[in-house]
Amino acid sequence: MGFRYLRMMNFKLTHTDSGSSARCGILSTDHGDIMTPIFMPVGTVGSVKGVYHRDLLDDIGAEIILGNTYHLYLRPGLETLKAAGGLHRFESWPRPILTDSGGFQIFSLSPIRKLTEEGCTFQSHIDGSRHKFTPENNVDTQRIIGADIIMALDECCPGDADEAYARKSLDLTKRWLERFSARFHETEPLYGYEQTFFPIIQGCTYPGLRREATEHALAHSEVGIAVGGLAVGEPTEVMYEMLETVCPIIPQDRARYLMGVGTPVNLLEAIARGIDMFDCVMPTRNGRNGMIFTSEGIINMRNAKWTQDFGPLDPDGTSWVDSTYSRAYLHHLFVAGEMFAGMIASEHNLAFYLDLVRQARSHIAAGDFAAWKEQKVRKLATRL
Repeated sequence: MGFRYLRMMNFKLTHTDSGSSARCGILSTDHGDIMTPIFMPVGTVGSVKGVYHRDLLDDIGAEIILGNTYHLYLRPGLETLKAAGGLHRFESWPRPILTDSGGFQIFSLSPIRKLTEEGCTFQSHIDGSRHKFTPENNVDTQRIIGADIIMALDECCPGDADEAYARKSLDLTKRWLERFSARFHETEPLYGYEQTFFPIIQGCTYPGLRREATEHALAHSEVGIAVGGLAVGEPTEVMYEMLETVCPIIPQDRARYLMGVGTPVNLLEAIARGIDMFDCVMPTRNGRNGMIFTSEGIINMRNAKWTQDFGPLDPDGTSWVDSTYSRAYLHHLFVAGEMFAGMIASEHNLAFYLDLVRQARSHIAAGDFAAWKEQKVRKLATRL
């Protein structure tokens, strides 16, 4: 219908690890290639909190960032986003963007929402106004936002749900997915570049439901698929078990996205099980609260032991903040309540996460990821 796409979005596998299910690939979009495994900084309302775009691009090396459909729908609203020409132009971000559908917000804002076959009615956390997401208008909303990768509307089942509830929730998610897919394929992108959508695998902690969800989602997957409903209260080992259940079913030519996960150790363990893409607010949220992740372990920068430690934040750090600011200085900023403390910590943490997945890619390509991972996770879990 008059749209000129630069390329067909696709995922290409490039390397596999001999000692695990880890793999490298290239996810190609009209806004650039994404090298996987990849971590995606979270830009909920059109910004990654406390971090300049120039630093995301040049220092951190972010290849893709996220936006949140629920929050962007409420503020600044669809009228503004459409007038701006989509989220890329509105926030001046030149690389790929992924938007979630708002399904997790449906889960996390459960006191003020109601699920029906038609969709989800919810109250705004801003002003209490009532709104509804259906699979159809959720597609339309994400078309207006304009992310390269959009997520299907689903219900995020609680991690401690019983099997009867998980069964009912999955059936609803499957019916919503069929409607979402139909609407997606009867509509077009609005801004002259290609979009794709990832269906989401639900099923709580029940292997049979997870396998069923995977088979159903694959029928609606063209480029990638997401694993949702994990890291929502279940034990970490159960999360890994669910990944071991679903990843072998997913074809090699589909990008695999684990939503909302997690710690550096979680990333490496999930990569070992075949996951390609991650997002999490942890690097920035924890950073704003004084926690930084380093190659030697985890540091609480508010701890008095750093008062006169004039060494770098991370001796092996790749960010300019690592070579510029000391632990003593960052400790001082946190104790003094300075805004700059959270900015430094957030940039450091994001750079650490992106460097970690770059290292993972290098070791997968070299064929020694499994051995490197086992050694690495012991350090990363240490609290200094």
